[in-house]
Amino acid sequence: MSAPALHSLPPRAGIGLKSSHYVDVLAAAERGAAPAWAEVHPQNYFGAGGPPHRWLTAIAEHIPLSFHSVGLSLGSAAGVDLDELEALAALCERYRPAMVSDHLSWSNGPNDKFPDLLPIPYTHEALDHFAGEVGRVQDRLGRTILIENPSRYLAYAQGDWDEVEFLHTLCRRSGCGLLLDINNVEVSAFNLGLDPGVWLEAFDPGLVGEIHVAGHAVKSDDMGGTIAIDDHGSPVRSSCWDLLARFLARSGPKPVLVEWDTDVPDFPTLIAEAMKADALLLSETEYA
Repeated sequence: MSAPALHSLPPRAGIGLKSSHYVDVLAAAERGAAPAWAEVHPQNYFGAGGPPHRWLTAIAEHIPLSFHSVGLSLGSAAGVDLDELEALAALCERYRPAMVSDHLSWSNGPNDKFPDLLPIPYTHEALDHFAGEVGRVQDRLGRTILIENPSRYLAYAQGDWDEVEFLHTLCRRSGCGLLLDINNVEVSAFNLGLDPGVWLEAFDPGLVGEIHVAGHAVKSDDMGGTIAIDDHGSPVRSSCWDLLARFLARSGPKPVLVEWDTDVPDFPTLIAEAMKADALLLSETEYA
């Protein structure tokens, strides 16, 4: 197997590109004030043409794109969704994104597609299967991809690794990199009763090609307790900014995405969040 091509994003803050912000992003680009890069869910652009592609083509002329897939279902027992993979490959050929990523999860059954990113067990069998599927995707795309750590609400009763060890072993086995979602670390640690700082310290910065930050909700559950929900529907929490600063102090500047997928704010509010990330990245660059 030949080595996949390497791609990268600038070590700056990016935003999740929403249709409500197309006009704003292009206007900012014309002023020389566009975000450094933008992330899109490629599944939203699997159609052959139409307004979404006209907008994305125009924006891609100004800033790099990152494709954050939500549909490959790498952890499904039947393997990666080949229709999704072919559509993703065609879209990558069309836009040449700077980065491609997906999730440590599964979402397809024998006869169904589930509208969620479901967890996998951290076992030898799951690792063998997942690494093979990542290799299949990388071979088809001709590039390395990043795999994102999940947000978790429960843990499997048994496993051969903890989550970070599983991800590190996956990277060594398949050659992929990590998309480190710090909000997911917070959500999972809250729900599993663990320390997010200790969890984050375990990640190898050398494997991380992109970082996500986002807001989450904490709600009462049906058993008298509370649960953190990874809803990407609010500003980044101060605790998440603190964890990002701690990680960047170890890693140096990395591409950082501000995710905001529900209750999407106006463009100035989103850019203000991205500017907070850029301020942290700039400080790490100055003192490196």
